Amino acid sequence: MGRNRSRSDPDRFLASRAGNYFYKRRVPTDVAHVDKRAPHVRISLKTDDRTLARRKRDMLEAADDALWASMLSDHPMDPARRRYEAAVKRVEALDFTFHSARDLEKPDALDDLVDRLRLITANPKLELGDAGMPLLGAVEVPRTTISQAFRIYVDELVPDELVNKSKVQRDQWEKVKLRAVNNFIALVSDKAMVDISIDDAKKVYRHWLGRIAPKEKEGPATASASSGNRDLGNLRVLYGAYFKYMGESRRENPFDGLGFAMKKKRSRPPFPTEWLRDVIMKVGNLATLNEEARGIVLALIETGARPSEICNLEPSAIRLSHKVPHLAIEPRDDPNDPREIKTESSRRIVPLVGVALAVFQRHKAGFPRYRNRENDLSATLNKYFRANSLFPTAGHTVYSFRHSFEDRMKEAGFDDELRRLLMGHTIDRPKYGSGGSLEWRRKHLMGMALPFDPSIV
Repeated sequence: MGRNRSRSDPDRFLASRAGNYFYKRRVPTDVAHVDKRAPHVRISLKTDDRTLARRKRDMLEAADDALWASMLSDHPMDPARRRYEAAVKRVEALDFTFHSARDLEKPDALDDLVDRLRLITANPKLELGDAGMPLLGAVEVPRTTISQAFRIYVDELVPDELVNKSKVQRDQWEKVKLRAVNNFIALVSDKAMVDISIDDAKKVYRHWLGRIAPKEKEGPATASASSGNRDLGNLRVLYGAYFKYMGESRRENPFDGLGFAMKKKRSRPPFPTEWLRDVIMKVGNLATLNEEARGIVLALIETGARPSEICNLEPSAIRLSHKVPHLAIEPRDDPNDPREIKTESSRRIVPLVGVALAVFQRHKAGFPRYRNRENDLSATLNKYFRANSLFPTAGHTVYSFRHSFEDRMKEAGFDDELRRLLMGHTIDRPKYGSGGSLEWRRKHLMGMALPFDPSIV
């Protein structure tokens, strides 16, 4: 059995003695001079179950492939990383989780350490240089810089979190987190993760403190507490996730406990109802805005949706032929063009009334010009509104339409639960029933719909 080498052979590199399996593999000639295990690697798999032996063999095979590749690599960073990953796989093949030596030295790891020492003691052929040293965490940790660690985080640790995001959403997600890394590099350096200290973390903290709460002679604040907390939080998550991935889950995080007190977040002001009616919906005021952007603006008035939700609607989500015409705001499940919505509670059905119904009767396929281009939409609308004095104050933005919709529902006497349903907010109680019929929702919305001149559509 031990001579089988073909990758198509399910029992390659497996041998057995007295019913128990072990992994046996010849060290390639071109690395035999640097691999002390040459000419053969031989490790007991401690099982008489062929299926389990194959699974352990796969892990050891992958570990050796990575190790030998690192010995042949000319790249200055690749060898250490590959050797480290090979060590992790080798430990996992022995039914243990890789932990660094510093983690295994901690009091709460004593039982785990004893189990590892017993395994090594009971297996004389388990050479310390082969699997024993990795089992005890005595492996050189790669000197991965924070910028390299960020790429590992994005490419290897969180791909499952990104799979349902659109390209725009992925880019925005990465942009925010990369900002924290770039700020760290600017303030400290592109430092190896193993060298980042509490002093480095405090340097980032003090930088943000100086912007959030400057001393009296330094002028006004130039950043909010939320900005500083976002940076520190992203660095905290990156540090913790990276070292957990590298087998050091117990490593102290230098960014723990650093943050800024948050005052109540100031909400964007709503458009007054009379401003919607007499300024934004006034004939001519949106006439020079391109047709799709104008349609989106008018749709926001009577749906309360987020601009990104409206511009990314698929034709199938615009349901005009139903008894109650409505929009279905939901994630886009197309694997070639996915898109998340903000939260699960954001999934909702909104009846179309007033100017919003007229908009979608004109734009039955939605707004292809701005699909997956919500940032372009935001820039276009904010520029147009400022240039044409359509914002009541400097504090208003396009998002103010959503706040207006909620205020108008309150003024119209909608109960809290119906407002939450239509806004896509969480309802803090167990869900029973469908939340009221579409006819019932439409009746309420029609009662507050604003009059409009059809020519504005």
